[in-house]
Amino acid sequence: MTNVRVAGVGLTHFGRHPERTSRDLFAEAGLAALDDAGVDRDDVEGVYYGNFMGALAEHQGHQGPLAAEALGVDAPATRYESACASSGVALRQAVKDVRNGEADVLVVGGAERMNNLETAESTEALAIAADELYEVRAGVTFPGAYAMMANAYFEEFGGSHEDLAHVAVKNHENAVGNEHAQYQKEITVEDVLESPPVAEPLNLYDACPVTDGASAVVLVSEDYANDHDVEAPVAVTGTGQGGDNMALQDRDDMATSPAATDAAAEAYAEAGVTAADVDFAEVHDCFTIAEVLAVESLGFFETGEGVAAARRGVTTRDGDLPVNLSGGLKAKGHPVGATGTSQVAELTRLLRGDHHNSEYVAAADVAVAHNAGGTVASAVVHVLEVER
Repeated sequence: MTNVRVAGVGLTHFGRHPERTSRDLFAEAGLAALDDAGVDRDDVEGVYYGNFMGALAEHQGHQGPLAAEALGVDAPATRYESACASSGVALRQAVKDVRNGEADVLVVGGAERMNNLETAESTEALAIAADELYEVRAGVTFPGAYAMMANAYFEEFGGSHEDLAHVAVKNHENAVGNEHAQYQKEITVEDVLESPPVAEPLNLYDACPVTDGASAVVLVSEDYANDHDVEAPVAVTGTGQGGDNMALQDRDDMATSPAATDAAAEAYAEAGVTAADVDFAEVHDCFTIAEVLAVESLGFFETGEGVAAARRGVTTRDGDLPVNLSGGLKAKGHPVGATGTSQVAELTRLLRGDHHNSEYVAAADVAVAHNAGGTVASAVVHVLEVER
């Protein structure tokens, strides 16, 4: 089994770009990744493209070939859809295909255009990632769903809205200096607690923004890297995927996310590491409570203990286990179909030492990306390691 190397990464600015199409955004990110890799586009054997709501936001289906065309690549291309985990799932398939010897060079990424819709329209579009029959028709939106998960967590394990506010404060601080981030400004705990309520107990500053953007990574086999003198010190050494019942009402417990636990167990086993070996992580913090569920599912904290991690400084950038050094979805932004590969792009730059926050993980060897779909009915986890 060959190691899979991350040869190059590319990101657009995450923010409001309603005048640009998703294919235009993906072209910027994908070409930047190919340039970063120093790989000839004629060597690309496939494009794996994550997108969730393009059929609604742009009235465009069958986006895979458009993604390849945007890069000037003549190769098979496929769109992957798994809600907010779309490009994470695309990455997982690409890793398996390179590892199995079916390809030596693949471009993987995603894009989403969301701000061309009004807020009510984008909320309705995002809601199709929930169970239409048993959740959406009953009026459930994702802020409401994550609020129910937060209330279930507080009731079962304790914690407070102030604990969650520290997650938001931490991730905004991390985003300052990230040229790709939507919000490059610091906020305070008071800002979060006094921001407009969205769904009790979550306020506006507990939620990620609506974001346009794209991301891409170039994966190569170890043989290709060696034969073509491609400098690629970061490898994807583990991949895992888990699933859960779609509707919250059908789950045994709303205060945990077993799909992510299963994905992490598979990824750790493949990489031959444990949670204790992980030096830092990018996790799916679409809402502040989501980061708490993520760090517990990944095994960094016992169930019920993750809620205080940011407040205690454990997951801050100078803590023992930095989480979301990019700013996370909360501050960097969440262009849904692009988020999974954007996490891997950020981790790669952090491990290579060319990220604005690399100084906080200068001695790190192992990093983890956690990408979730819906209310974590889908979860994908990847382990990245660097040769120093």
